[in-house]
This record gives sequence, C-alpha cells and structure tokens, in this order.
Amino acid sequence: MTDVYSEFDHAAALANCARGEHDALHQLYVHEGARLLGVVIRIVKDRGMAEDIVHDACLNIWQHADSFDPAKGSARTWIFSVARHLALNAIRYRDREVTFDNHDPTELDLDEHFQHASVADEAFDWQTGQRMDSCLEALEPERRNCVLHAYVDGLSHAEIAAHTGAPLGTVKAWIKRSLLRLRECMA
Repeated sequence: MTDVYSEFDHAAALANCARGEHDALHQLYVHEGARLLGVVIRIVKDRGMAEDIVHDACLNIWQHADSFDPAKGSARTWIFSVARHLALNAIRYRDREVTFDNHDPTELDLDEHFQHASVADEAFDWQTGQRMDSCLEALEPERRNCVLHAYVDGLSHAEIAAHTGAPLGTVKAWIKRSLLRLRECMA
C-alpha cells in the first residue's frame, strides 16, 4: 500500500508559499483542506465556525510559511497545529465570551492574558506535535496509516479495511495496539 501522507511534499509547499507562490497554497488546501476541516469540526463541533477557522488557518499558513523550521518537526504537523491552535482559541474565546462595558479596564487585562496564553499554547502544541511525529514514526507503516486514516481522515474501521485490503479484525487490532503504543510513547 502507498503511504498517502508521503505522496505530497508539505515542506516544499510551505517553502513555495514563503516565496509567494499562490499555487502552492492552493495545492496544500486541495491536499489537506478536507482533513483540516475534519480535525477542526471535531474540536469546535460547528461546521460554519470550522470552515471559518480553516480559512483563517490557510491565511496564517500563507503569511507565516517562512517561520516553519523543518528541524523542529514535520511540515504536515506544523500545518495541522496552526489549524488546531486556532480552533482551540476559538473554543476558549467562545466559552469565556463576556460582554464588558466599553469603559471597563478589565477587558484590556483579558486581552493581554489571551495573548500570553496563546504563546504558551503554541509552544505546547509544537512540542506535542513533535513528540507525536516521533511516536507515529516508531509505528509500522501500515499501522501508522490505519491510525492516521481513523483519526485524521475520519474513516471508520470498515472503510480503512476496504482501503488497505486488510481484514476488519486486523485493522481494529492494529489501531487498538497502536493507540496503546502511542499513549505509552507520549507519556
């Protein structure tokens, strides 16, 4: 089976975005847009909001592609961490939404708090993404692909079995064991 995640060169697409090549962002969106939307929908539980977040994520990716450092992790992880970070921030803002009188100085303090929290969250997301990349790389390719199909692509076990040609029971066992290994690795 071909590893669908290695067919597209995410790092090259980011480098081309950093050079201002619009087609690179378009190709990145064509390749990852649906998966980004799936991840964001799982976080925010609202399709309209998720579509807005994916749009904002693409803008952020375009504007900050030059800040991607391949020495710190994979380009794909970086792309997904941008979307995940925006989705988590949207949840935080939505859950903590409070209306203030325009003259209340507390509003400025909250804005400053969210800016500092956002920097810390970004660092946490990046470190977690790096660790997850390492842990995923330690899995056998067919098992890694099953986990990615389930948790990034949102495929059911039956769909993964049909896609890979492996028996359904085998796919379920691979995913279960792989999740245990990932949990141990991430601890």
